[in-house]
Amino acid sequence: MEAFGRLLDVLDVLREKCPWDRKQTNQSLRPNTIEEVYELCDALINDDVPDICKELGDVLLHVCFYAKIADEKGQFDVADVCNRLADKLIFRHPHVYHPSQVGAAAPKPLPFGENGEDSGVENGVATAQQVIENWEQIKLKEKDGNKRVLSGIPSALPSLIKAYRIQEKTRNVGFDWEDKGDVWAKVREELGELEDELRKEDRQRSTEELGDFIFSVINAARLYHLNPDTALEMTNRKFMKRFEYIEDHSIKSGKPLTEMTIEEMDRLWNEAKKSERDSNG
Repeated sequence: MEAFGRLLDVLDVLREKCPWDRKQTNQSLRPNTIEEVYELCDALINDDVPDICKELGDVLLHVCFYAKIADEKGQFDVADVCNRLADKLIFRHPHVYHPSQVGAAAPKPLPFGENGEDSGVENGVATAQQVIENWEQIKLKEKDGNKRVLSGIPSALPSLIKAYRIQEKTRNVGFDWEDKGDVWAKVREELGELEDELRKEDRQRSTEELGDFIFSVINAARLYHLNPDTALEMTNRKFMKRFEYIEDHSIKSGKPLTEMTIEEMDRLWNEAKKSERDSNG
């Protein structure tokens, strides 16, 4: 609490005495906030503990800054933000705060678990998956909460993350595959439809079918408890590292990339892959 109070005091001083801080508005800060969140995401995927701590501070600064701006307008302050969040968490966790009212001692099992996934019940009490299942239904009951299952998904979310969240939310109210293995027929169906439209060279239909195919792959990843955004980012970094290996060879040899054959590039690419395997044991 002392540290948090110190942060708020520093922000008060900067808001009054620093020309840059004094001129900021919600709209001027918004792009910086997005950047800070992505920097935190980079630190998290790199598991860089000192950087995670630093980036969390940057994100926290923005939370406090927006609350400070609202306080100046007489709208709300950071205490209101904290209290509203605490109230929401208590309301959404009846199994913790009011277990007798929700029968948390005997939650209904979830329709999966044959392959070791969370069945929703552990020693007679709700597990994390049971909590997730109830979460959407609880939110729909909130006075100022979401009125529809999908209404809480930000429109500005990156498309891949948005697709995953759509599928998570609809799953939590029972709209999902009964057997996760069935998803592969859908993936193959969507791939076939994409190939058909590509052969017809119908750009609009091909774009739609590409979206359907990607959505189905994301669905498969979710069912197998894999995060597609994390997976794609790992592949992005892997690709960049391997291509930089090719580029480094180009620079050292004095031969521009544009003059290298695809066979030369493939050989160097495979060398990069082998180097990765060797370094990973």
